[in-house]
Amino acid sequence: MAKISTQTLNGKAFEYALLNEFFEKLKTSTEVSIVKNETFATALKCFESFNEEEKSAYRLNASFAINFLLDIEPRLSNQLNDDDILELEIVSDKQGQRGDVRDVLAIRSSQNWEIGVSAKNNHRAVKHSRLSNDIDFGEKWLNIPCSEKYFHAIKPIFDKLNELRKASNKTKKWESLGDYHTSIYVPIIDAFKDELLSLDKQNPQIVASSLVQYLIGNRDFYKVIKGKNKVEIQAYNLNGTLNLPFSNIKPKAKVPKLKLPTRLIEVVYQENSKTTLLVTLNEGWQISFRIHNASSRIEPSLKFDINLVSSPHTLFVNQLFLG
Repeated sequence: MAKISTQTLNGKAFEYALLNEFFEKLKTSTEVSIVKNETFATALKCFESFNEEEKSAYRLNASFAINFLLDIEPRLSNQLNDDDILELEIVSDKQGQRGDVRDVLAIRSSQNWEIGVSAKNNHRAVKHSRLSNDIDFGEKWLNIPCSEKYFHAIKPIFDKLNELRKASNKTKKWESLGDYHTSIYVPIIDAFKDELLSLDKQNPQIVASSLVQYLIGNRDFYKVIKGKNKVEIQAYNLNGTLNLPFSNIKPKAKVPKLKLPTRLIEVVYQENSKTTLLVTLNEGWQISFRIHNASSRIEPSLKFDINLVSSPHTLFVNQLFLG
């Protein structure tokens, strides 16, 4: 298996554990099959790379989560007939680039129904997005191109970083720049902030909702977060496709529909920070953007760690403690 990061290894292992628990818990009550594609094989290898104790921990977290999902998604365990097969699939990471953040799918083609799970292992970052001379975040995130003014502001900074990288044969490190938070991060963040506000002013209502949809995806899903001695389930039910009944069998808990924001209220620096912006929107959404360098060596790009600081009070959240 090619070398992959610890975070990816953990994430893929958890994806496999969730899919496998779906299969094990459903195989005696309904027709179920696993799509054994390349992503499944990768996830299985990641899972198998752990020792038995670690694998048991993944299984336990997944088991608690799947038991709960079975209670609130009756279509998982109920079929129309013998031809109504539940297909389980681990999807390619490329789907996330297309606005679908789901990792594991459970699909019933006969019912024209599916649900998806986003698997998170001990981290809550919604997205990791880059900024550079070549990346139009407006186009990529919001389907609204950034202005020339934005690129004019960031170009000299990223060009300088590129020159430093080339001159040092890719060896020069960020720490050699001194206070690069002030000299590099702040002007980039300021340009990003100004452009986001400008795009919102020119496209009222559109930017706020598009920003949240870019971050959490355009398909409804459950986020399952594996923590220490607990697993958390969040339901992002923007389109109302989660928590549906099967015939007269109703879910055992109600998952409310979420409202997208329509207004960007403010964009400010987090208190005492030169690296993090807080974007506040209506309907209870707040998002943090923390800029950082992805490598110790200088690169002509920077990365955002993007997190949901707060979400609407209607976001369904359930924490299951493992005892």
